[in-house]
Amino acid sequence: MKLTGIKLHRLKVPLQVPYKLSLGEIKAFDTLLVETRAEDGHVGLGEATLLTGYTHETVDQTWTLACELAAKIVGGPVAAAKAIVAPMIATAPFTATALLTAIEMLEGSVHLEITSPKRVPLLALVHGMHDAELASEIEQLLEEGYRTLKVKIGFDADADLKRVRLIQRLVAGRARLRLDANQAYDAETACRFAAALDPQDIELLEQTCAAGDWRAAQAVAKVATVPLMLDESIYDLSDVDRAAELGVARYIKYKLMKAGSLERLAQALAHIRAHGMEPVLGNGVACDVSCWMEACIAAGHISNAGEMNGFLKLREPLLVQPLIVQSDAIALKVGFAPRLNDAAVARYRDAEASFPST
Repeated sequence: MKLTGIKLHRLKVPLQVPYKLSLGEIKAFDTLLVETRAEDGHVGLGEATLLTGYTHETVDQTWTLACELAAKIVGGPVAAAKAIVAPMIATAPFTATALLTAIEMLEGSVHLEITSPKRVPLLALVHGMHDAELASEIEQLLEEGYRTLKVKIGFDADADLKRVRLIQRLVAGRARLRLDANQAYDAETACRFAAALDPQDIELLEQTCAAGDWRAAQAVAKVATVPLMLDESIYDLSDVDRAAELGVARYIKYKLMKAGSLERLAQALAHIRAHGMEPVLGNGVACDVSCWMEACIAAGHISNAGEMNGFLKLREPLLVQPLIVQSDAIALKVGFAPRLNDAAVARYRDAEASFPST
C-alpha cells in the first residue's frame, strides 16, 4: 500500500467548561490531527493532544516534527513510512502516535475492528468544589448511570481531604471513586494525605507526586490506605517494570499517545498484567479520534471504567458522526469509521499543511 497523501491540522479546540487540574486550568485542547490517504482512496486518522506536564513535547515542536516526517514519508509504501516514524517514539511519542495510528487505521488495524456491538464503560469527572453544587452534580451523574467518578485533587491537601470526605458521604456506596493529584503533592504532603483517607468507595489514588520521583512513590505506598495508580511516571515499559519491582502501584494508567501505536498499546496493557498489576486506559485530554481508538482497544483489553472521555469536554465534536454515549458507556458499532467534520476542524484550525504540497 502506498501513502499518497498526508494532511496535518494544528487545532485549538475550545472546551464546554474549563478543565481544572493542579497543573492549571485548561480552556482549550492543543491538538494535532493527521489525515493519511492511500492510492486506493482509503483514509486514516491520527491525533496528538499536547498538555504540559503530560509530555515534554510542545505544540510548536510537534507541528515542526510532524511536517518534517510527513514530507519524508509521503509517496512511499506504508511499511517504509512506519519504519521512518517508529524511532521517534522514544523522544516524541505524542507526535509519533498521531502519524503511526493514522497509518494503522489506513492499513485496517485489527485493533480497530468491532465485529459485534460493544459497550465501553466510562468514568465521569466531578467538577464541583462546594457542598451544594457537589450534591446536585453527583446525583445527576448517578442518575445518568455512571458508577465510577473521578475527583481531581492536588490543590490544597487539607481542603482536598475535606472535599473527598464530603463526596464519600454523598456517594454513599453507589459508585467507586478515583482520586487524581496530577503530581501536585510533595512526598510529605502526599504521605499525610494518603494515610488519612478512609478507603470507603475509593478505587484508587493516582499520581500523588512528581513523575519519576520513585522515592516519594515508595514512601506513599508504605502508608496509603487505598490502592495506588501511577500515570505521569509511566512513559514506557521500563517504567512499568520499575513500578512492579518497587511495589508502588496496583494500577498503571496508560494512554495511546504514550504508546506510539495501537499495536504497542495492546502490548503495553498485556505487559502491565504480566507484572500482576491492573491497567487503566484512557485520556481525559484528547479529542474524538484518540478517544475512539482507545475505546476500541479497551473493548478487548480492559475490565474497568475507561478514562477516554476527553471528547465529551469539547464544545462540539470534530467528527461527522459523533461518538455515541449511552448511559455510562461509549457504544461501539460494527463498521463505524470516523470522518472529520471539515467545518468544525476549519473553525478551530491554527495551521494546515498538505503533503505533497499543492
